[in-house]
Amino acid sequence: MTRATTVRAVLAAAVLLVSVLITLTMSPRLGLDLQGGTRMVLQATDSATTKADRESTDRTLEVLRLRIDSLGVAEPTLTRSGEDRIIVELPDVQDPRKAAEVIGRTAQLSFHAVQGPGTEQETGKAAGPTLPDEEGRPLALGPARLTGAGVKDAGASFDAQQGAGWTVALDFHKSAGRDWTRLTGEAACHPAQDERRRVAIVLDDQVISSPQVDPSVGCNVGLPSGSTQITGSFGADEARDLALLIKGGALPLPVEIVEQRTVGPTLGAAAIDASARAALIGAAATALFITFVYRLFGALAAVALAAYGVVSYAALVALGVTLTLPGLAGFVLAIGMAVDANVLVFERAREEYAERSGRSLRSAMTAGFRNAWSAVADSNVTTLIAAGLLFFLGSGPVKGFGVSLAIGVLASMFSALVIARALTEIASRSRFVSDYRGVNGIARPGRVRTWLARRDPQLFRSPRRWLLISTALITVAVLGIVVRGVNLGVEFTGGRLVEYSTSRPVDVETARTALAGAGFGDAEVTTAGAGDLSVRTGDLDNHQEHALRAVLAEEGGHTTKVRDELIGPSLGDELRRNALIALAVAVLVQLAYLAVRFRWTFALASVAALVHDVILLVGAFAWLGRTVDGIFLAALLTVIGYSVNDSVVVFDRVRELWAKARRESVTTIANRAVLQTVPRTVNTGMGALFILAALAVLGGDSLADFALALLIGICVGTYSSVLTAVPVALTLERSSKAPPPARKRAPGRTSGAGAKRRDPLDNGARV
Repeated sequence: MTRATTVRAVLAAAVLLVSVLITLTMSPRLGLDLQGGTRMVLQATDSATTKADRESTDRTLEVLRLRIDSLGVAEPTLTRSGEDRIIVELPDVQDPRKAAEVIGRTAQLSFHAVQGPGTEQETGKAAGPTLPDEEGRPLALGPARLTGAGVKDAGASFDAQQGAGWTVALDFHKSAGRDWTRLTGEAACHPAQDERRRVAIVLDDQVISSPQVDPSVGCNVGLPSGSTQITGSFGADEARDLALLIKGGALPLPVEIVEQRTVGPTLGAAAIDASARAALIGAAATALFITFVYRLFGALAAVALAAYGVVSYAALVALGVTLTLPGLAGFVLAIGMAVDANVLVFERAREEYAERSGRSLRSAMTAGFRNAWSAVADSNVTTLIAAGLLFFLGSGPVKGFGVSLAIGVLASMFSALVIARALTEIASRSRFVSDYRGVNGIARPGRVRTWLARRDPQLFRSPRRWLLISTALITVAVLGIVVRGVNLGVEFTGGRLVEYSTSRPVDVETARTALAGAGFGDAEVTTAGAGDLSVRTGDLDNHQEHALRAVLAEEGGHTTKVRDELIGPSLGDELRRNALIALAVAVLVQLAYLAVRFRWTFALASVAALVHDVILLVGAFAWLGRTVDGIFLAALLTVIGYSVNDSVVVFDRVRELWAKARRESVTTIANRAVLQTVPRTVNTGMGALFILAALAVLGGDSLADFALALLIGICVGTYSSVLTAVPVALTLERSSKAPPPARKRAPGRTSGAGAKRRDPLDNGARV
């Protein structure tokens, strides 16, 4: 083995060993859509005294953390998003009503002196609010003398000895305790039964207790901090909730729930099982396919593919990436895309072996890796751009898809350029592998390449013919968007979407009639697969959702909530706007990158094909009546990356061939480049289609639309990269005055006094 091969083999073995150890010793961090639970996005708003900025939002987050910890939720997660949003994740919480009530209440607690009944106030005293006491009688209160921020601790207890029932004991911080003693001491200066001997405790502008100061307390003496109790007609739950709110303190800012998602644990477990089956079956089909096409080297690529799965999974676990359902789909999808680099290398090696008679298998493989590097790098960079846009411009689970896709791309490059290369270089040194062409899979050109070489079709004699076909397809897609309309999901429109599973089958019309009779006339009821019901409404709070579920339970028996999505109208507008921004940025970034790497004509042609694919995919979903939501956006941006990936491979070959034959027409060059890259395009597309077909059939309802979008996108992208991008480029080249691309210098470029660096496989002998 050469030194380079040894280094690659050792590096591959070390990375695999570490990856296996991580896989066996660490568990993945599952998102709520896989383990079940509730996710809320809270929007902080300005108060009368505090602006909703980063600092005040962080203080609000800490107060919320205290409240949620008191709820007893296992391993809750709270993070700030942007300047004024807080993301709360509550595992295993299926009914978010109580959590929403505790989280959302501002809990503005204050303590006031009572100045008299009704609107009467003492002369010279500053005026405060007039509020009804516990029995509904109005009390004139003085200004707040103390707030909930001064409370050190609060606890609920049952007073059985004095018959006071449930009470809440308060303990104040040192300075606040002195204020409390002063307040109760002033009240004690008034006669017993006088209203002014009372102290009002106000929570959110409501008097929750206004006890008289005990007659045993002397004037200006007051009550010490630790002996204060709030009494009232409390039940056990009310007393505990009140103690929780007081102990948590007042929120520095009011918060509003703008997004809420609840996923049942059974749905998450089913999604994991379905994705695992899809991954195994799809990966097995892909491995069998590339083994059939490339024989021994295909089998070695399949081994590298398995290593890729271990490495990328270990990277997800080691980095602590939260694995969501779209992220899991991205991980599975990347298995199919990981074949791309191997196919590029093997096809280039086949060309090198066929074009130069007498060349050894080993040198052909080395040339294949060297010549494919440019296309591999450019195609993976475009996919990384799409993944980056998903992370920075997406929201919620879509971010997880972007992260897993990016890790998958990087791991696939390592798999192809290090693991697969080390295996193929070791195998190519074997005389048995080199001598038997039917074994290695590289020494024979392949059926698709042979058929194309024999037929030699002239695809671009009339480029406008393909442009007319593409225009007709775009027209059909636009008609679907205009006539049928785009079915935007709740994520983009705002509202609430809930899926229920009933113990008895319920007809959709029966459910609609029952809900309309209960006052939910605007509810849209559809089936959600496996007999489940999907209910979509506009404004629906948690209590109304509970009532809606009770109505369905009357018809269907035991009713469980499978999935629940609540999106506020303002957030829906923002997500819809961000989706359009993401598409625009994707187009501009890809255009900028391609303009730097290629000619401007190639860049515009690639972007034209990209826009063509986006319109066709949206139009197809419009005609099919499928929902366009955040998961569809993830699929759409992935298709953009895939489309540009294919175009890059074609134009990279055009640039290479044109540089070698600068006097030939660009039409002839483009036709030759397309025929040479079609085997790669077909084989790569087949690898991805196996995975996506498995996801569509076995991935369950949660991933059906995602897989369908990618299936359509890959088929459309494969077509457009050849029959849309190339004709557009040829049309633009007619008006371009730019010279043909310059030929690259040979790998053994001159240095020093002009001596060429020798190829390590060249022993220097010449005949």
